[in-house]
Amino acid sequence: MKKRLGIVLLSAVFLLGACGTSNKQKEKNQGSSQEINVVSSGELATLDSALYSDVNSSDMIGQTMEGLYRLDKSGQPEFGMAKEEPKISEDGLTYTFTIKDDATWSNGEKVQAKDFVYSFKQVIDPAYGSTSSNQMDIFKNGRRIREGEAPLSEFGVVAKDTKTLELNLEYPVPYLSQVLVGTPFMPKNAAFSDEKKKNYGTTADDFVGNGPFVIKGWTGTNDTWTLEKNSTYWDADNVTLEKITVQVVKEVATSVQMFEAGEVNYATLADTYAKEYKESKQATFVPKAMVGYLSPNQKREVTGNKNIRKAILQGIDKEQFASEILGDGSIALNGFVPENFAFSPKDQKDFRKENGDLLPFNKKEARKSWELGKKELGKETIELELMSADTGTAKKTIEFVQGQLQENLPGLTVTLKSMPLQNRLELQNKGEFDLVFGTWTPDYADPINFLEFYDSKGGLNTAKYNNPAYDKGLQAARFELAKQPEKRWEELRHLEKILVEEDAGVLPLYQGSVGYLTSDNLKGIQVYPFGRTVSYRLAEVK
Repeated sequence: MKKRLGIVLLSAVFLLGACGTSNKQKEKNQGSSQEINVVSSGELATLDSALYSDVNSSDMIGQTMEGLYRLDKSGQPEFGMAKEEPKISEDGLTYTFTIKDDATWSNGEKVQAKDFVYSFKQVIDPAYGSTSSNQMDIFKNGRRIREGEAPLSEFGVVAKDTKTLELNLEYPVPYLSQVLVGTPFMPKNAAFSDEKKKNYGTTADDFVGNGPFVIKGWTGTNDTWTLEKNSTYWDADNVTLEKITVQVVKEVATSVQMFEAGEVNYATLADTYAKEYKESKQATFVPKAMVGYLSPNQKREVTGNKNIRKAILQGIDKEQFASEILGDGSIALNGFVPENFAFSPKDQKDFRKENGDLLPFNKKEARKSWELGKKELGKETIELELMSADTGTAKKTIEFVQGQLQENLPGLTVTLKSMPLQNRLELQNKGEFDLVFGTWTPDYADPINFLEFYDSKGGLNTAKYNNPAYDKGLQAARFELAKQPEKRWEELRHLEKILVEEDAGVLPLYQGSVGYLTSDNLKGIQVYPFGRTVSYRLAEVK
């Protein structure tokens, strides 16, 4: 599986460059100044690597922070803060890393092993409230700590000295380097974070990084900020861009207009504009492992009903949505694990194709489940609220879903509620929703990175899905079956069927494809198939 993962990453990462831009763009970019303007499709919610739960925040953290590994130009892990290959114990459960001598924070202080321990402990500590806490289950006692059954002092991440970091695993993780690239595994300057306390990561002034860029001008609520080259970064000599001005533009139409006017060098594409630029040399489309889905609150009376959830899932024509509304290469997804993401250890079969279509669009079956659900609830009419962020794509998605459900499920009224991402996440974490639309992009290529999203005790499980058999299967995949890849694979397939087909615990809609416009003199932007979306570290103006 590791070999296949490398092939997938290699083929799926693109270094973007476009030609044939408009005259205005050429005039704007005549010089060789290493400054660019880019668009972000959503606001920055936090710079705290423990508290982020959205792609836009993860992207900005990735520009300003670096973990033990980073991704090279082919999308493969290479050493970041790690100096060299770790020493691995014979049983594969202990990894000992040495931190680079020249690894430095943007305030001039040296990156130390304790900065990783501090950061990882915050993610796992139930009191800190990280939605990524389950990702620390790979470390010894991780799950027991986040479930309150063991103290933080028993966590398997230890600083042996200033530069030596020891990671003790709960079970063998052959894809560990891929995992450690992820945003939750970034270090934090322990002294600085302690000083800032709850304010850490809430503004540019309340944050220090160790990555290729330093963020400036972000107050926590504004929609424009800059990334400037970090002179203290250990690999600063290979970072060419001096300044990146980031502007949040939620409407694709506005982003495209700004690009055409030469105001930005890089912008995202979606909706009808993706279709319009499909054949353009200025556009690049990158298949993603990103999944767009509806999450039903299972603590609410109506969405807590299994038949109602099944009716909603089967009452949406996903094929029509992907082709006619998105039109950017996204595809309908009848399962929670996407295509071309994970492959069988036995015969390299695609997980999605092998597990088949789970509860696909079927108006007749949807109405059957709907009537049964209404009978169980004793209701003839039902009202539901569908919540989302206020980005253009999110609003188009919930408008389509509203139309489909009200047409296909008699007696249903769906009201829509769009808001800034931070507000949506706050309400979602409080459980104040019926249905919420969101997207999920995994950090590494293993089905469990999707399936553990609905671990009953996981921080991301705001829907409060709870099936003891499902939890037991997740634990088996993590522990007992860790060294039995074929049996583990079958268990993961079984778990997806429980989650989607049996319980409709999550309602998948589509698998994304991200489109971008780049000016002709901007080269080397990295776009990833999963994890963070984009990196400017290797980009330059030519």
